[in-house]
Amino acid sequence: MKNIIRTDQAPAAIGPYNQAVRTNGLIYTAGQIPLDPATGKLVEKSFSDRVYQVMHNLEAILEAAGSDFTKVIKTNIYVTDLGQFAELNRIYGEFFPGDDAPARATVQVAGLPLGTDVEIDMVAYK
Repeated sequence: MKNIIRTDQAPAAIGPYNQAVRTNGLIYTAGQIPLDPATGKLVEKSFSDRVYQVMHNLEAILEAAGSDFTKVIKTNIYVTDLGQFAELNRIYGEFFPGDDAPARATVQVAGLPLGTDVEIDMVAYK
């Protein structure tokens, strides 16, 4: 059985998918891009601002699902420029300090939804 997770504290889906699905004790988030949940528009400031927005969106979704960053077991990160890798790691590390960070993949891609440069999805437990 699956449970659909929705919150107005994160952006609404821009396609035929849900913000997250919980099944068998695991929470699978949809990929989050730097959309401001209040306006539905992309954050246009710096790469750093966009990564923070993505992480805050994911935080809200996990909270709505009864979880948090301490329960994340896997992340997938997609960027259009691996030249931003150091800055991405700096910000990501603020949310996952210490030695218990989740497993992770980071991949450079040719493009992302709405022309943004970063997208992150997560798997967590409740």
